[in-house]
Amino acid sequence: MFNNLIGNDNVKTIFRRLISNGRLPNSMLFTGPEGVGKKQFALELARALVCRKETACGECSACIRVGVFAFPKPDDKDEHKKVIFSGHADVGMIIPYNRNILVEAIRDLESAANFRPFEAAIRFFIIENAEKMNASASNALLKTLEEPSATTYIVLVTSRPDSLLQTIRSRCQTIHFAPIEPEKIKRHLIESKGVASADSELIAKFSGGSVGKALAFDLDAFRARRDVMLDVLEDALVEKDRAALLKTAESLNDAKNKDAYEENLEILETLIRDLWLIKLGGDAEIVNADIVIDVSTLAARVEQKTLASWLNEIELLRQSFLVNINRKVATDALFMEMAN
Repeated sequence: MFNNLIGNDNVKTIFRRLISNGRLPNSMLFTGPEGVGKKQFALELARALVCRKETACGECSACIRVGVFAFPKPDDKDEHKKVIFSGHADVGMIIPYNRNILVEAIRDLESAANFRPFEAAIRFFIIENAEKMNASASNALLKTLEEPSATTYIVLVTSRPDSLLQTIRSRCQTIHFAPIEPEKIKRHLIESKGVASADSELIAKFSGGSVGKALAFDLDAFRARRDVMLDVLEDALVEKDRAALLKTAESLNDAKNKDAYEENLEILETLIRDLWLIKLGGDAEIVNADIVIDVSTLAARVEQKTLASWLNEIELLRQSFLVNINRKVATDALFMEMAN
């Protein structure tokens, strides 16, 4: 049980103990960063409760059918008003429709939660992206959480628990999921996806502890963006080419690249942090180890206090996004500061 899932071993231990002792809460809130496996843990928990052979054997018909969902098309609003059942009649899920979880879907869950199980001894429901419930949906859910059926389990999955009503949070047992260790992500990429060791190490370091992000990582696109950020450092430290920096700032904010703006900023920040680590003598800890020669060459051209100042400027820039600052103007200012 849970052996096929990566990381969060403490959560696995908690669930095994709760199931073994028959003390699994009927209402649970799974919180943690995006992509760390919260929904996969919920599905595995469902398998553990409906398995016909043993806890989540993964081989019986019940286990196989759990997680096999026929999700409605994006424009099919009527289907989004319902609990979507998997191939197993006792395992259902609610997903957002146009960025919202509809109150009708929560009411459908309330009704379904009071039915007796069809196949297993329990019914199991997952609310994905639970923070997308509006006020009506949240209030509708409260009644079900207040009076849960003994044979019904409800799991709310979210990376933003503070967006939920406090009354909902108080009625659920919160389970915290942590980012996955880079070494475990690296090993998973090598063993299950056949990714080369050096590439998997780079992906793992940039995934932020998210298996989902690591699996979707476009290495070629990343390296292309990183080359642009290396050029920014080259233009700022070596060439002192302000015209080139302003041209890059414009490119980063054009229609083609604007959706990747924050990722580009993150790459630049990581490169600067690597320069700073090299200045401190900690080159073994740098993220961009595959281009350590290029990074070391740039590190020799800049003082440690300057790098600390740049990192501070980037953090201030990121905070300014909260007030809808003009990103093009802000990027120009950052790059000119770096060139000085």
